[in-house]
Amino acid sequence: MALPKISIVIPTRGRAQILRRCLEHIEKQTIADQIEVIVVIDGDDPKSAEMLSSLRWSFPLVCFAIPKAQQGVARNRGVEKARGDIVLFIGDDIFLAPDACERHLLCHGKENFSQGDTAVLGHTAWDPAVGITPIMRWLEKTGWQFGYSQIAEHVGKFLPIEIQHRFTYTSHISLPRLTALQIQFHEDTLLYGWEDIEWGIRLRNAGVRLFYEPTAHAFHHHHLTLEDSLKRMETLGQSARIFAGLHPSFDRVPRGGKRLLYNVLALLPTLRGKHAKAFLKGLRTGKREN
Repeated sequence: MALPKISIVIPTRGRAQILRRCLEHIEKQTIADQIEVIVVIDGDDPKSAEMLSSLRWSFPLVCFAIPKAQQGVARNRGVEKARGDIVLFIGDDIFLAPDACERHLLCHGKENFSQGDTAVLGHTAWDPAVGITPIMRWLEKTGWQFGYSQIAEHVGKFLPIEIQHRFTYTSHISLPRLTALQIQFHEDTLLYGWEDIEWGIRLRNAGVRLFYEPTAHAFHHHHLTLEDSLKRMETLGQSARIFAGLHPSFDRVPRGGKRLLYNVLALLPTLRGKHAKAFLKGLRTGKREN
């Protein structure tokens, strides 16, 4: 049997039915015969394991569990099992468009990529099927979760080196397997929310460029409320302190005038104000466990 050209690595935990739909979208890929899928179960999840073993898939599927850690650890273990020259990271709630994998492979085959390793960023939008809330629209517009609107001028191009690390979204990104093996995710379980950027900084420092290919499209099948978003923002504040310790140049911990601005924003009853308040709360309470 020929080796797959692309290995899709999917961390998962506790979402068996959504994972099943994710895999069903992979079965519809235009190059499904060139794909293998590696599902890494992060912790105890018998329902997902049962679902995966009870169904037959049209692509080679590798599934195994690891002790509960975090998605970066799961991705590292998945890459170690991959056989394709290209690895595509997606989330278990990412539903790929039928030609998404083909678009990724076509990008990696471009002549201008031969000058160095390249990661390819696909485009992901909220899935209308989940019911898009005002907070989801706001997050999309402002870039507090996904900032695709901020890189619209770079469609079909390499992102500027100085900003590319902010857009290494592991919900939908591909790169050479050997690069993924050499530059793995940081395995600090307290780094929640910043794994992508931390990894992106090391990719950038290693000379890996990021190419934006929005024709590789996917939907994010995840419903989010304001309460969910504020809770996430507080957790991001807690882990930001840890990230700053790893990378002193990290600019997302507000200091000086920027900290003062955050304090003022936190007094406002706006969505931005509420998120600033939650982030500052996380910064105050975040402590690294020894």
